[in-house]
Amino acid sequence: MVPLLLVLLLALILFGAGFALKALWWIAIIVLVVWLLGFVFRAAEGGGRRRWYRW
Repeated sequence: MVPLLLVLLLALILFGAGFALKALWWIAIIVLVVWLLGFVFRAAEGGGRRRWYRW
């Protein structure tokens, strides 16, 4: 009974880690797209000394 519970616990932990990693990949892709859009819009403005972000 104990080995079965350990296997189920391991499966739950691995499933949770896989879901979190997949979510982090999607967040990273969204941030990259936003950054690229900001870069393109800045270049379209003439590329002055202003930054499109505050940090």
